Amino acid sequence: MSTATVPNLTQAITGVTPSETREATIMTVWPSVAMYGPGRALGRLYAIRWPDVYIFRLGNLIALLSIPLALPLFFLRILPFVGTRYTVTNRRIVVLRGIVGKEEKSVDLDRFDSVEVVAQPGQEWFDAADLVFKLGNVETFRLEGVSRPEAFRHVCLKTHQAHAGVKKARQGKR
Repeated sequence: MSTATVPNLTQAITGVTPSETREATIMTVWPSVAMYGPGRALGRLYAIRWPDVYIFRLGNLIALLSIPLALPLFFLRILPFVGTRYTVTNRRIVVLRGIVGKEEKSVDLDRFDSVEVVAQPGQEWFDAADLVFKLGNVETFRLEGVSRPEAFRHVCLKTHQAHAGVKKARQGKR
């Protein structure tokens, strides 16, 4: 007869960490090239659909010819010392810069109650937009050029709701 060993469990639910215990990363995204002004300008040019004959469009030709301009913008967003990324944790939303993730700015999950997706001209082609975090009608935080903004918005809102629900339940116990 064999004896099975039971692992030492330190969490009630694997992967779930209370915000009082420690800060845990939920999701990280890197912004699009559309966070930069030149990237948005290229996005406006790439979106030109004339003449609209299959793949033969002026915007596609411009995209092909602008590769030498677009590549530096692409690598600028991920370079080890200047690259930016956006992280959602169980406590806040953070803008991190550089290879070690130096915090540039952040907003607590208590400091917003809604998140709006605001697409600037040129961001649509990249499937990117700015996320505007609001508390009531006041803008409290902004993330520029978020790739696939609707998905990231939903993660932010669900994290906010979970944080608020746990906080409310803990206050009800006291």
